[in-house]
Amino acid sequence: MIHITDKENCCGCSSCAQRCPKQCITMQCDSEGFLYPTVDTAQCIDCGLCEKVCPVITPSQPRDPQKVYASYNKDEETRLKSSSGGIFTLLAQQTIDKGGVVFGVRFDEHWMPIFDYTLTGDGIAAFRGSKYVQATVGNAYRQAEAFLKEGREVLFSGTPCQIAGLKHYLRKEYSNLLTVDIICHGVPSPRVWGMYVDELCAKESRRSKQKATIQSVSFRDKSRGWKSFHISIAFSTGHTYKRLFHRDYYMRTFVGDATLRPSCYDCKAKIGRSHSDITIADFWGIHVVDPSLDDDKGCGAIFINTPKGDSCYPYGQCINSEKSLHDVVSNNTSYHTSSQPHPKRERFFATLQQTNSVTRSVQKVLIPSLARRILARIKRHALSLIRKIRKSLN
Repeated sequence: MIHITDKENCCGCSSCAQRCPKQCITMQCDSEGFLYPTVDTAQCIDCGLCEKVCPVITPSQPRDPQKVYASYNKDEETRLKSSSGGIFTLLAQQTIDKGGVVFGVRFDEHWMPIFDYTLTGDGIAAFRGSKYVQATVGNAYRQAEAFLKEGREVLFSGTPCQIAGLKHYLRKEYSNLLTVDIICHGVPSPRVWGMYVDELCAKESRRSKQKATIQSVSFRDKSRGWKSFHISIAFSTGHTYKRLFHRDYYMRTFVGDATLRPSCYDCKAKIGRSHSDITIADFWGIHVVDPSLDDDKGCGAIFINTPKGDSCYPYGQCINSEKSLHDVVSNNTSYHTSSQPHPKRERFFATLQQTNSVTRSVQKVLIPSLARRILARIKRHALSLIRKIRKSLN
């Protein structure tokens, strides 16, 4: 019987709930907004399947990629709409062209990320682009299994822990399954995102003096360039909210590691443990590794992890240049290293409970006071001066 005593030991993939033969496991939300399994002990038959399919209890072995590429889609329009190089769209479209099914994450009507599938090319766009919130998996593994057993081609994309959860859930290899994951920094709280969405809508309603609803969300708007991406939210009022990451309150909680799921601080799916066929990421540092591929429109780091991944990769539809694993991970340490919790993480969530406001909680807990910012600036200038003096003396 699955029993979570330490929240670091559950990634929320829901593999246990979907595999339970008695359907006596439900995913319940905690005070931080993350889902955890709860067992109806009266219905449990102690079969042990829930523990066998848990990717945290029984993590897979690490695995290096077989090939590594710097790559991007030849279609400029698709690339600009994508978070990095636009490779996912190519993989998804060729699956659809074979009569297959593509699973990915889209926003629901409340702008919360959920897993879903599409049978048509038109549905791919909703899965495109990063969603910096933990998505609800729901019954996606069970749905994918049904398609696989029908003989349909299935592409399943997600974070490494979600792909690991799918692999553990299936408990066998399928020749008609292609799995695609990302290099993951960690997944933030859905509760924090939901509260922030409500705050932005309320603020826009006050500004425009009419009820505002969200029309679109892009966590990786590249209209100002791939390296200067920002969060962009379009409202029904015609106004669009745009902020660079470090200037947006929600994104400050994400990049500051203040709202990630506890399991993200000790991730069991890194270093290829998801056993995905292909891994997609941003190729940060490409301007140093290979400046010829850096046009600031987005360049992907592609890991070909299996022969299946190699056979499915759309080489002819993208620009590719083979690189080393070191070229990628030297500027993307999330491949092998878990994020560390912000020292004020607990205080942030406690303040959030009191204020019921993401903005006020960030201002109160995560943004240094003016005095601290001045002291930090003085310290930086002093250290710089010391280095210059030492250099002149040498």
